[in-house]
Amino acid sequence: MDNHLATVGGHRYRHRMRWDHLFDDLAGQLEHELAAEEADLEREEERLRLGRLPLRERLATLRAAGGDDSRISYRDRLHSVRSLRLVTVGRDWMAGDLEGEGALKEQAIVPFWAVDALHLSPGQAERSLASAREPSELAARLSIAFLLRDLCRRRVPVTVHTSAATIDGTIDRVGRDHLDIAVHERDRPRRAAEVQSVRVVPFDQLLLVRL
Repeated sequence: MDNHLATVGGHRYRHRMRWDHLFDDLAGQLEHELAAEEADLEREEERLRLGRLPLRERLATLRAAGGDDSRISYRDRLHSVRSLRLVTVGRDWMAGDLEGEGALKEQAIVPFWAVDALHLSPGQAERSLASAREPSELAARLSIAFLLRDLCRRRVPVTVHTSAATIDGTIDRVGRDHLDIAVHERDRPRRAAEVQSVRVVPFDQLLLVRL
């Protein structure tokens, strides 16, 4: 390559250009192009991942983070805003400790369909997008029907909030898409003499279940 002009990759090489310099330059350009292509692929993969990201995974990521990230606020379909420290995130529900409801913290179950909007800080919203592996994936497979059946079996007194009422009592049975709750004073055991009525509540009317 003596005493003539060569153009490679937009660069002009004149006179006694050595082959090793030429290929070093080509290698540098190729490395730059491959890095740019890889970055483009990573951005596209991230865009696709975010497009498939369900609400459940974002909540599970915040729960796994712990600390302030696990404390969320949400607005329900009746526009009530509540604060919850996440303890468990199921397939279609979240559960935790209600905060700001008095000195005694109450455990509560919230179906996803009852949530009108989450109120997250900018930092929480950003961190909830991260891909985090949960210590156990069992909760991800448990539906709210399974959880309510367990409460029914244990005869746990509950307060059920629906779109139209607040009901104290004990869950008597759980169907595929509804539950029966025997209405009685919350501080009284479920006995036939104490039961005032039985309410049949469709799941899609549930806003909150307090334990």
